[in-house]
Amino acid sequence: QVHLVESGGGLVQAGGSLRLSCAAPPHTFTSGAMGWFRQAPGKDRKFVAATTMFGAYTRYADSVKGRFTISSDGAKNTVYLQMNSLHSEDMAVYYCAGEIRTRGSLSSYPNRYNYWGQGIRVTVSS
Repeated sequence: QVHLVESGGGLVQAGGSLRLSCAAPPHTFTSGAMGWFRQAPGKDRKFVAATTMFGAYTRYADSVKGRFTISSDGAKNTVYLQMNSLHSEDMAVYYCAGEIRTRGSLSSYPNRYNYWGQGIRVTVSS
């Protein structure tokens, strides 16, 4: 079983920043990708961002472009999500996900990802 371990969530004021981290077992996603999704209460899980494990390619949801940055550290098997200019619409449980092997492009579909973290809550206060 592959365990993805998320950290870095919490409470932040509107306009503030947070950085999420997700640690994966070594070599699991070397040929694949890792991504972040989020789920607000009563809503579907939505794509936020994805990256190849060594950061050569990234993809973002339109709603976070220019505010969020996804990055990866292949040596540490960790992916990060730097979130700036947070507002209430960003408040959700954030999930890290891993895809063992990409199919030529970074996917925004949850069912393409093989493994998931337990989720971490991000709360934005106004």
